[in-house]
Amino acid sequence: MSEILVAEGLTKHFPIRGGFPVKRTVGAVQAVDGIDLTVRSGEAFGLVGESGCGKSTTGRLLTRLLEPTAGRIRYRGQDITHASRKELAPIRSEIQMIFQDPYSSLNPRQTVGKIVSGPMEINGIAPPGGREARVRELLETVGLNPEHYNRFPHEFSGGQRQRIGVARALALEPKLIVADEPVSALDVSIQAQVVNLLQKLQRELDIAFLFIAHDLAVVRHFSQRVAVMYLGRIVEVGDRDDIYRRPRHPYTHALLSAVPETTGEGGSRERIRLAGDVPSPIDPPSGCRFRTRCWKARDLCATDTPPLVRADGSREGHLSACHFPEPPTVERDTEVVLDPALS
Repeated sequence: MSEILVAEGLTKHFPIRGGFPVKRTVGAVQAVDGIDLTVRSGEAFGLVGESGCGKSTTGRLLTRLLEPTAGRIRYRGQDITHASRKELAPIRSEIQMIFQDPYSSLNPRQTVGKIVSGPMEINGIAPPGGREARVRELLETVGLNPEHYNRFPHEFSGGQRQRIGVARALALEPKLIVADEPVSALDVSIQAQVVNLLQKLQRELDIAFLFIAHDLAVVRHFSQRVAVMYLGRIVEVGDRDDIYRRPRHPYTHALLSAVPETTGEGGSRERIRLAGDVPSPIDPPSGCRFRTRCWKARDLCATDTPPLVRADGSREGHLSACHFPEPPTVERDTEVVLDPALS
C-alpha cells in the first residue's frame, strides 16, 4: 500500500503577544511539536488523544489550512509544506475536510444545493449531466433525500447537516479526507449512523481517511491504524489490534483502562487513574511530556526526549515513544494511582 500523505517533524507554534505599548512575542503555544505521521492510500487512519492535545491543529496543518512553523508535508511525493496558493490549486480537490461542528460549518444563507456544488464551481468542474444532477446524486449517496436540494441548513437535524458536510467533501472525488471529530457534536444515537456511512464510503470509494477523535470506541470501529497524541506529540502508532490489545506507552495504557468493559468477559482489568491536569502547551515538561503524570517516570525521562521507535517485542510498525514501555498486555492485578504530590 503506497503512502499518500507523509508528515516529518511537523510543528506549529502559535505566538503569544504582550507588552505595552508595542506588542511583542513573549512566548508560544506549542500546539504541535515535531510529529511524524504517514497515511497510506485507501486506509482509515485514526488520531486520538485528550482535548487540547493538538489533534485538530494537526488536521488543519495536513490540509494546509494552517502554515506549519517547521517540518515537512509530502502529498503523493510532492512537498506541499510551504506551497503557494497557486501551487496548491491542483491538489486542493484531492484533499478535503469534514469539520467538527455541523451547525457552524454550513453557510445558513445558502441552500444545500449551493453548499454542495460550491467546490465544483470554485474548481471549474462541470460533471456530466450538470452540477445539480451531481449534487442530487451525492445527497442520495450520503442518505439524504435528493428532493431537499433547495432546503436550507436550519431545516435539517445535526446528523443530516453532517451528512451534507460529507456530501460537500465528496463533491470533488478526493483521494484523502481529514475528518475532524465528525461525530462528537452529534447525539449518541446518530453517531453510529454517520460513522457507518463514512466507513461505507471509505471502502467503496477507496478514500484514505485521517479520522480525528477522542472517542476510543469510535476510532476502534473505524480505523485500521491508530496514532495516540499527547500534548503536541505522537506517543504511539500501530495497527488497531496492537494498540487496543497490547499498548506499549503508559499514556495509551491509561486511556484504554478507562474504556468501559462491554464484552462481558470475565476477569479483572487494571484501572489507571491519572491525577492532575495536562501541563500547559506554553511551558511543557522537558524530556517526555507525559512524565509528570506517569507512574514509570525516571530521571532519564526528564532529560531525554524518547524517540518514536519500535519497542522490543512489538510487531513491525508498532512504534512507541517511551524509555520504559509497558509489557505487551493490558492485564494487571492492581490499580495504579499517581499521587499529585509526586508530580
